[in-house]
Amino acid sequence: MRTGAGSVGLSNVDGMIQGVSYASAAAGIISSSGSELGMHVSLTQQVQQVEDTYEQLSLALGEAAAANLFRRSVFFVSIGSNDFIHYYLRNVSGVQMRYLPWEFNQLLVSTMRQEIKNLYNINVRKVILMGLPPVGCAPHFLEEYGSQTGECIDYINNVVIEFNYALRHMSNEFISQHPDSMISYCDTFEGSVDILNNRERYGFVTTTDACCGLGKYGGLIMCVLPQMACSDASSHVWWDEFHPTDAVNRILADNVWSGQHTKMCYPLDLQQMVKLKL
Repeated sequence: MRTGAGSVGLSNVDGMIQGVSYASAAAGIISSSGSELGMHVSLTQQVQQVEDTYEQLSLALGEAAAANLFRRSVFFVSIGSNDFIHYYLRNVSGVQMRYLPWEFNQLLVSTMRQEIKNLYNINVRKVILMGLPPVGCAPHFLEEYGSQTGECIDYINNVVIEFNYALRHMSNEFISQHPDSMISYCDTFEGSVDILNNRERYGFVTTTDACCGLGKYGGLIMCVLPQMACSDASSHVWWDEFHPTDAVNRILADNVWSGQHTKMCYPLDLQQMVKLKL
């Protein structure tokens, strides 16, 4: 439910100034994604919540102060995996009959562009935009597509690579059309592949088997009981059939912040973005 702007209190304002998360489990770029998983907040609805926040801050601080706060803030956008994992690749509602992979990618990217434009319209100027990871390397798809030796599923990864290319092109085009803004695209795919190809350097024992799950690669039955989990998640790239472990997320976060292990973000990493004055 969207919160009425008149209900905002001083304590809420103090909290919002420090940062707000609009994330929603199972959400996708388009509203249909993840619908079979229950209630979730789509990207469009999340952006509407950001607009509500802007309205609340404008009432509490004044329009000029709210605009200045949004212009200085960095907005972190990471969404899209569920559009493939829980929608397109499952062929929910016959989506594959309506969209070829490249057409589906164009739908996703055009939707993303519109929502970034909606953010721009409320004075958002600094955005970190995350690409998608190698979904075709997730244990679920290794099991489902019959990977013999842990090789990733090229068909899925090729679709994701095409999406990432279109997303990066869109972000570059957007900042060329809006020179008072900055979008940094972070290549989650390449950052993840670097980990998969150099597991020993990063301290991982396995890059294919989920820490928690049943079946080949732990990709057949999802993690539902604590007893199913391995003893040391930090030695695994994958926590469950779809999600990486905290150890992987920490490496990727370091890369997004400063490129500590490998450069992922172009043209600026998050640390540089924070310091950027537009």
